[in-house]
Amino acid sequence: MAHQDYIKIYTGEFITVQRISDILENEGITPVIKDRTGSGLTPLFGASNPSVQEIHVHKEELDNAVKIVESFLSELQND
Repeated sequence: MAHQDYIKIYTGEFITVQRISDILENEGITPVIKDRTGSGLTPLFGASNPSVQEIHVHKEELDNAVKIVESFLSELQND
C-alpha cells in the first residue's frame, strides 16, 4: 500500500468520521482512518482536538467517495 496512492477526503469529529466510513464501506469503498493524535501521548492542554480524524481513500475510488461524502454532509446540514 503506497502512501501516495491515498488521498484525504475528510477531516472531522470521530462520530462523523465513523458514519462516513460505514457509508463508504457499504458502497464498496475501503476508507483508511487516520487519528491525528499520533501515539496517544499528546498532552490534552494546548493540543489539537484529540477526537479529530481523517478519512483517506485510494485514488482510484476518489471520485465516487467524494460524491458520497458530499451527499452525506449535505443531508447532515439539512437536518
